Amino acid sequence: MNAKTMEGLVGARTNMNLLNTPMRVYKEARLKGDTETMERSMGYVNEFSGKAEEYKSEADKGMEEDARQAREKAKLQREEAIQKRREEREKLEERTGENRNADSNADIRETKACILEISEEGKALLKDNADSDSTGTDEIKVDAVITNNS
Repeated sequence: MNAKTMEGLVGARTNMNLLNTPMRVYKEARLKGDTETMERSMGYVNEFSGKAEEYKSEADKGMEEDARQAREKAKLQREEAIQKRREEREKLEERTGENRNADSNADIRETKACILEISEEGKALLKDNADSDSTGTDEIKVDAVITNNS
């Protein structure tokens, strides 16, 4: 909290509390009919309320400064977070690029090594099954031969 804000809040509260005494004196003087004491106590009331207003305006200025500083701090934090995310993304892209280059050769070798060949019997069974008008859910088991052409 800003020093102006603290000073303003404390000053306004103090002057409002000090205002109670001359108001009590004013009420007592009014009951007695003492106009001179009433006028004097109202002068004090006006003085304290004026000071309270001054302190209130000072507290308002302090709160505006606090809000401005908080906005600036939040803006800096957002910018730092954005910069950090950019750096992390760049590092991740670099690692991903390196991994792609390293893994691309390995992927090519693996895909060339795995070839599935369907036997003639399997082709015949598939053709027979496609030609028939069966609507059942019969499963056809086919033996597959896997060869590695390295």
